[in-house]
Amino acid sequence: MDPITDNEFRKFQTFIFDAAGISLAPAKKALVSGRLAKRLRACQLDSYGDYFTLLSDDAHRAERQIAIDLLTTNETYFFREPKHFEFLGAIASASRGGGFRVWSAACSSGEEPYSIAMVLADRLAGKPFEVIGTDISTRMLQAAQRAHYPDIRARQMPSDYRKRFCLRGTGPQEGTLLVERGLRQRVRFAQANLVAPLPDLGRFDVAFLRNVMIYFDAATKREVVQRVASLLRPDGYLCIGHSESLHDLGIDLIPVAPSIFRKPGRAGH
Repeated sequence: MDPITDNEFRKFQTFIFDAAGISLAPAKKALVSGRLAKRLRACQLDSYGDYFTLLSDDAHRAERQIAIDLLTTNETYFFREPKHFEFLGAIASASRGGGFRVWSAACSSGEEPYSIAMVLADRLAGKPFEVIGTDISTRMLQAAQRAHYPDIRARQMPSDYRKRFCLRGTGPQEGTLLVERGLRQRVRFAQANLVAPLPDLGRFDVAFLRNVMIYFDAATKREVVQRVASLLRPDGYLCIGHSESLHDLGIDLIPVAPSIFRKPGRAGH
C-alpha cells in the first residue's frame, strides 16, 4: 500500500468537510492514513487515491458511510465535564410537570446520553423524561444501543449510579459494564448530521453540544449552533465543551455559567 500523499490528504479533507463540516488540520494526516488503511486492505486497493475514487461512486454509499464513521469517531466516557451534569440535576429538580427532554447532539458511543439519563432518573423521582442521542456515525450509534462498555469509561461515574444503573461483567465479560435495561429504554438514538437538515426530534429543555465544535470553522459552528438552538424550548439551555466558545458568533443565547447558555424566553429575557 502506498503512503498517503499530500494531494490525497487534501481530497479527504474536502470529503469530510463536505460530509460533516469537519475541518481537518494538516497535523491530522497521519490520523486519516491510519484510520482508512484497513479499508484500503478490505477493498483490495493500493492507494488512497483509488479509495477516494471508490467513495465518489454512488454505487458505494455503504463504504462512504464507513469512511465517515472512521473519520468522525471520538472516544468519550461517562460524566465527562461533570459540572454540566451538576447543572442538569439542579434544573431537572426544579422543573415542574413531566416530559423533561434532553438532547445529546453528538453522542458518539452513548456514554453522554446514558450519563444524562442517570441524572434525570435520580432527580426526577419517577416523573417522565426522554433523552435523545444523535450522531453522524452509524457504527457509533450501534455501539450506543448495545450500551456495553469497558470499565475504564466509567471512572468518573458516581459509585451509587454505577450500583443502580449498571450491571457488572463477570467471567468472559469481566472488566466491562452494561447499562441496565430500564435506563436503556429511556434513551432513544437516531442518526443526524449537524451540518444538514435535522430529522424531526421535537423540542428540548436542554441540549448538549460538547467537544464537536472544535472541528468546525466559524461559519459552520454558527450554522450548527443556530440549528441546535432552534430546537430548544424558550428558556432552554445549551451546554458546550469547556474548551469551546460561542464568542463572536452573534447568536442570541445568554451565558449563565462557563460553557452553559440559555435561550431567551418568549418575552425575550
